[in-house]
Amino acid sequence: MATLLIEPLRDRFAALQAERARNWPPAQLEANAAIRHQLVDRFDPADVAQSGDSVPPLSFIDVGGDTLTLDGLTANGPALLLLFRFATCPADNIALPYYAEALLPALAQRNIPLVALSPQISDRLREIKQRHALPFPVATDADNGLARLLNVAFRPDDRPSPPPAGWIGEVTGTNSWELPQPTFLLVGPNRIIEWIHVSPDWLDRPEAADILRQL
Repeated sequence: MATLLIEPLRDRFAALQAERARNWPPAQLEANAAIRHQLVDRFDPADVAQSGDSVPPLSFIDVGGDTLTLDGLTANGPALLLLFRFATCPADNIALPYYAEALLPALAQRNIPLVALSPQISDRLREIKQRHALPFPVATDADNGLARLLNVAFRPDDRPSPPPAGWIGEVTGTNSWELPQPTFLLVGPNRIIEWIHVSPDWLDRPEAADILRQL
């Protein structure tokens, strides 16, 4: 039986950037790149949560209205949490379906649940779950609670006042500029962090094979 080849995430992001280069004005391209470069330059792995740290008994409401608790998710072993930006973020609309395709089957074999978390309110977050028929829970990290505990939340330096129409807080329904840097978090029993990976550049996220090697 032929092996199904899955297009690498980096190639999918490269195609997104190529499309933007063709269609975006230079000033918009430069502004987008400047924010990403700034986040990379400021990022220090020592500043974020580390393996061995514990997290509180947090809970999250998924887009179907169910409550997910860290204690429940880790009752039978570790759980993998994926922090992402928001439902209409082009990069998230590439990354989440990719992980569903390339990562989830191997996680299922290891009995490791995958949960995707965003600060976006559930009524708007539901869109990405339905659009891609994502086979894992998608839930709200209210007020970036987990992202703040991990120290992976950020706000852009340039925040116009008053905010323009269509600004991040309006899109997410949070009335805030704050977003998480894309993060993978493996949480074990007793809510102990077993592994964490932060992507300060949201267009440079780990491939499924790299994640599985760490697990």
